[in-house]
Amino acid sequence: MKPIDTAIEILQKTQDGNDLTPEHLSLVQSAVNGRLSEAGEVAFYELEQNVENGYKKPWLHGIEHLTRDHEGYVYWKGQHVEHYDAPWVYSQEGKEQAEEVARRCQIIEARGETPTTLSVIWRWDERKMNNGT
Repeated sequence: MKPIDTAIEILQKTQDGNDLTPEHLSLVQSAVNGRLSEAGEVAFYELEQNVENGYKKPWLHGIEHLTRDHEGYVYWKGQHVEHYDAPWVYSQEGKEQAEEVARRCQIIEARGETPTTLSVIWRWDERKMNNGT
C-alpha cells in the first residue's frame, strides 16, 4: 500500500486526524508529502498498527494519564485541566509544569474529586490540599 493510502486510512480511523497527537498528525503529513526519513517511515507504519489496534494517544512527556490535543488543551484522563502552547510545551520547563499538573491531579483524585482547570490551576492552594482543609 502506498503511504498516501495508508495516511488516508489513518485519518479515516481517527476522526480526520482529530484524535491524533500533533506529532502523529505531523508524521502523517510528512508521509503524504514524501518527506519521511528511514526512522520516520518506521514510525509511520508503527502508527498505522497503533491505529489498527485502536489508537491510544501517547502520554504527554511520558506522564501517565496526561495528553494534549491540537489546540494545546491538556487533559488528565480525558478531563481538561490546562492549556500549553507549542513549542513551549515540549521544553524542559513545559515538562516540569506537566509533572506539577499531574501531581496536583493525583492529589485532587485522592480526595475523591475530579480534577478540573479550576481545581488544578485557578483555585489551587498547596496548603489546603496538603492539610486536607
